[in-house]
Amino acid sequence: MKHAELKKKALSDPEVLSAYEGMETEFTLLRQMLKARNKAGLTQAEVAARMGTKAPAITRLESSLSSGKHSPSIATLQRYAEAVGCELQVKLVKSHGHEA
Repeated sequence: MKHAELKKKALSDPEVLSAYEGMETEFTLLRQMLKARNKAGLTQAEVAARMGTKAPAITRLESSLSSGKHSPSIATLQRYAEAVGCELQVKLVKSHGHEA
């Protein structure tokens, strides 16, 4: 079974779909991080060296966002962003259907 088929089958379960949609922010951030690292032409080991850490820490950081098992600190995300030549921006955006 191909990834797309497996994903479609899994997301047909309402509980799985709800959990998946609940992680949208993490998946978006992970895609942005990977894109930035690739655009910078850096390996995980090179990012780690720039951050003053070891490659397995970067592997854990990147995988934690897709697993939802750990939320990295803003300071860690800032260091990652700087290591790949980016600037971290965090903002609050009014959600749909909620009055403030």
